[in-house]
Amino acid sequence: MQPPNAAKRPVTREIHGRTRVDDYEWLRDKDAPEVIAHLEAENSYTEARTAHLAELRQQIFDEIKGRTLETDLSVPTRSRGYWYYGRSFEGREYGATCRVPVTDPADWTPPAPADVAPDQPALPGEQVLLDLDALAEGHEFFSLGGSSVSPDTRLLAYSTDVTGDERYTVRIKDLETGELLPDVLEGVLGGATWDRAGENLYYSTVDESWRPDKIWRHRLGTTQDRDELVHHETDSRFWMGVGRTRSDRFLVIAIGSKLTSEYRYLDADHPEQGWQVFSPRREGLEYSLDHAVIGGEDRFVVLHNLTGPDFELGSAPVAPTAPEDWQPLVPHDPAVRLEDVDAFAGHLVVHQRSEGLTQLRILELHDGGVGDDYLVEFEDELYTIGSGGNPAFDQPTVRIGYTTMATPSSVYDYDVRTRTLTLLKQAPVLGGYDPADYEEHRLWATAEDGERVPISIVVRRDARAAGPVPVLLYGYGSYETSIDPYFSIARLSLLDRGAGFAIAHVRGGGELGRRWYDDGKLFRKQNSFSDFLACARHLRETGWATRVVAEGGSAGGLLMGAVANQGPELLDGVVAQVPFVDALTTMLDASLPLTVTEYDEWGNPEADPAVYDYMASYAPYDNVRPQDYPPILAETSLNDTRVLYVEPAKWVARLREVAGADVLLRTEMSAGHGGVSGRYKSWHDRAFTLAWILDRMGLATAR
Repeated sequence: MQPPNAAKRPVTREIHGRTRVDDYEWLRDKDAPEVIAHLEAENSYTEARTAHLAELRQQIFDEIKGRTLETDLSVPTRSRGYWYYGRSFEGREYGATCRVPVTDPADWTPPAPADVAPDQPALPGEQVLLDLDALAEGHEFFSLGGSSVSPDTRLLAYSTDVTGDERYTVRIKDLETGELLPDVLEGVLGGATWDRAGENLYYSTVDESWRPDKIWRHRLGTTQDRDELVHHETDSRFWMGVGRTRSDRFLVIAIGSKLTSEYRYLDADHPEQGWQVFSPRREGLEYSLDHAVIGGEDRFVVLHNLTGPDFELGSAPVAPTAPEDWQPLVPHDPAVRLEDVDAFAGHLVVHQRSEGLTQLRILELHDGGVGDDYLVEFEDELYTIGSGGNPAFDQPTVRIGYTTMATPSSVYDYDVRTRTLTLLKQAPVLGGYDPADYEEHRLWATAEDGERVPISIVVRRDARAAGPVPVLLYGYGSYETSIDPYFSIARLSLLDRGAGFAIAHVRGGGELGRRWYDDGKLFRKQNSFSDFLACARHLRETGWATRVVAEGGSAGGLLMGAVANQGPELLDGVVAQVPFVDALTTMLDASLPLTVTEYDEWGNPEADPAVYDYMASYAPYDNVRPQDYPPILAETSLNDTRVLYVEPAKWVARLREVAGADVLLRTEMSAGHGGVSGRYKSWHDRAFTLAWILDRMGLATAR
């Protein structure tokens, strides 16, 4: 069967004295019938080429579904007299958000039902806030951007996206009557934030390049065209967001580029002072802001990099303050990367990482100031720990999430006063799952320059005992984003067929601190690619892997394209999801989404010939060459605003033309950057990809 043939229509561009010819730029015209026809032809070709995997796909979907408790609810979190939770229902894609009243204000133990039936309230007094399946009815795609209950608990502001372009519509529901207020806010990025009085909503909108550049104030009962512009950020390198401190006292506007921060705050106790700049932006200074009461005094807690690249936690008066006057609470330590801080009435929770693993640090607060400082510790070799679902400023507990590659996601409450952990729930895995059947390890590969690169790997014990196994190697390596160990029910369909799963923690990510990030961006981006190939080589040469299939998405898709060009002999297949493979074209066009804000990550090839030449040396689309490529599956979405569908479409066409590569393109025609919506749709989607991966591994026989 012959693949679709994309016509060559050369477009020539001269820049910095270099000539660049692009034969497939015509595929960018999303509204052209011939482009849609080409994408649909690619989908038909992909479906035909993978028809032999239909039975396996269905089997994997059934396995995911069979291992998942379909009717369930999340562990409730407490806020302003209610316990809030989410529900899922057998046969329904999206579920519901609910709440029940708190019956004993002194008891912070979340309620738990003895049983959950799909047609009954999960807990006494249950109120359904949003029926997400009802909201999604009639739409091919649906995403809830955010939901926020007003401080008086009477109103709910929620946002929805029904195309996948991440431009949301905010509506407001009266929780007493169930009716929608006439207020409608269009074109919002994410959700909206209430002020303390519950009279105004703050939200952000984006400019033509999809940069959140404006913050607005909407007064209830008015139309959007009367909303007040609070701040317009004109520097195209910076983006913005708005939120409220957990203490409820301050509204904050966070303004940031890749390298520089600025915060503005509005004090609800002194609104007459208006919005104030806490510390004006200073090139290269990054900081975040929260409110705490330390030693009986209102203070801002500031996480910043003034004293070192791995950040320090300091405190400052509730007033505009120079960075040199911030007082240290946790000094900079080059062995510990401080990443975030959550402030509560009685303690601070610091999110940090050391030696490639996440950690939670507790700083107790009392009348005399900061008290004991210690870690919440677990004993596994590999794990991921974080805090979330902690909305109440005065809560005595910290809600903790914990997982390993073999341990399902677990929810704990940590009592700061007694220093005890209570397991509230571990995600159920049906069908007799036993974590002891699997082993997980931290391996270390040696990169070209001698750097040691960590690998996290999980495999069934019985498969490993029999010798090397095929391995799916995942990578990302950009934006200081860390891909930490995590559990996946869908992954069991891979592991239980005798394969392994590994994560290559390559430079460009944040796993080993700011240095790890700096060594994998700008003129050091090549380290990300050579690190990944070193990991693939290590798995083969040390007896772990018989075959290696690579997978990555978005900026990790750029990683996939680069390693396919540079080390095809090490890979037996490549999955590139929403891949950023035409990086040079994108970064040469300042009008495209995210381009200008990403100059600090990739450089500006339009302004600097050296950046142009360096990006041209690794950009996947520009470096396709006549060689033997491994089979490639490229997956994208038509409505993606982050990485446009045209990038993989062009890349696939060039791979076929230049190298005769065996490459498939699969485009979701009603989705965005995150792929399809709805859990059953996403399970089918993952089953398709896993079946293709197993086929590349020689493990595609249906059971």
